[in-house]
Amino acid sequence: MESWDCRVLDASVRFVHQPFRVPLRLSTGAIAEITEARAEVRVQIAGREAAGQGSIYLSDLWAWPDPQLDHTERDRVLRRFCEELAGDLPRHTGEPAHPLELGLRLHHAALHRACIPNPTALARSMCASPFDAALHDAAGQALGCSAFAFYDTPFSSPSADPLWSPAAAAQAGSAATAIRRLLRPEPKRALAAWIIVGPHDSFDRDVAPWIRERGYHCFKLKVAARDPEEDAHFAARVYRETHRLGARNIRLCADPNGAYPGPEAAVRFLDTLQATDPDAYAAFEYIEQPAGREVTVRPHDWRAVAQRRPVLLDEGLTDLDILPLAREQGWSGFALKTCKGHSFALVAAAWAATHGRAIALQDLTNPGLSFIHAALFAAFVPTLNDVELNSPQFTPAANAGWVSHLPQLFEPRDGRHRLPKVLPPGLGSVGLRPDRDDG
Repeated sequence: MESWDCRVLDASVRFVHQPFRVPLRLSTGAIAEITEARAEVRVQIAGREAAGQGSIYLSDLWAWPDPQLDHTERDRVLRRFCEELAGDLPRHTGEPAHPLELGLRLHHAALHRACIPNPTALARSMCASPFDAALHDAAGQALGCSAFAFYDTPFSSPSADPLWSPAAAAQAGSAATAIRRLLRPEPKRALAAWIIVGPHDSFDRDVAPWIRERGYHCFKLKVAARDPEEDAHFAARVYRETHRLGARNIRLCADPNGAYPGPEAAVRFLDTLQATDPDAYAAFEYIEQPAGREVTVRPHDWRAVAQRRPVLLDEGLTDLDILPLAREQGWSGFALKTCKGHSFALVAAAWAATHGRAIALQDLTNPGLSFIHAALFAAFVPTLNDVELNSPQFTPAANAGWVSHLPQLFEPRDGRHRLPKVLPPGLGSVGLRPDRDDG
């Protein structure tokens, strides 16, 4: 098409309370209930108008674990921040431009918007993410194509293009070129299914049904992160117990949620796991964000860990200027999440591919439409793990309206999420509508 110029006309957001079937335990605490933010954005592109949808959980305990504020207060601030973003979205996104550029402008505006109390950068990008998804969904609906088809022709992105220096121009001289080279020409339709296993879980009660009834063999370990040797013994036990329960071709990764003091603890974890159970060590694929999130003020050298297994920056990756810094610090790559923004995640993935970094696609217990968004992202963007989608494990009721339309996606039976043969326009809100609305 001649121009990708897209204008945001207006936006709105509403909130849905979602209880967890069982608590999700992080190193910062346990999540038993959560707010889902559902955004709608109306855009104009190529002389057409359309409204798109996006959603995300406002996971305050993950994104903003401030002990001075309780969950109720943090949730209230995040809801208000979403409402303010909705009211000012046309101003934040500015003059017409490619949807990717609009999403990056929104990301920047969210990070720098005044708010009291002041949520973290991670929490702010989380609040902006359903609007970014919704504007891409709307543009795709208006054009009648997938949001991953927006990169077939060149365009400029002043917010992202400076990341591609002249030295990298031989590979990709702009964000648009890099993203086009990153995306699969045909989407991957079968995606590995992962569940979370924590130290408090019962293997026979909490894990066995996923293996025996649905064929799961990929396990993300939410380690306690108090003692890396204890965590390694837990990882070895997960390997042995899941094998006992019938899992084969077992795949493991671990997430300390930034609770280790530094790289030495991650090396101890790997050393102990290798010594304790070489088979479990062979099945172990990567570790996410072992130590603190403040990578700009408390940097570590991760090369000793990266020589053993990929070590991926997750919560510490909140802005594009952190990408080159992460490479300097020895991170193997990034654990991306759509909850940081569709545009941000695409640019980060393309930058990683340009610079030989690894990426995985992780979760925020994405329900419903955000589940579909993450699955579509993994279908087009090559990753180490395909995608983690754990809402069937923790908030299945939030998916109830979608299951009858996409049972093979939301309820995998052979250890794979499967996308339909015909993919929807945008990011999935039209053509894959739920048969009921829990809002």
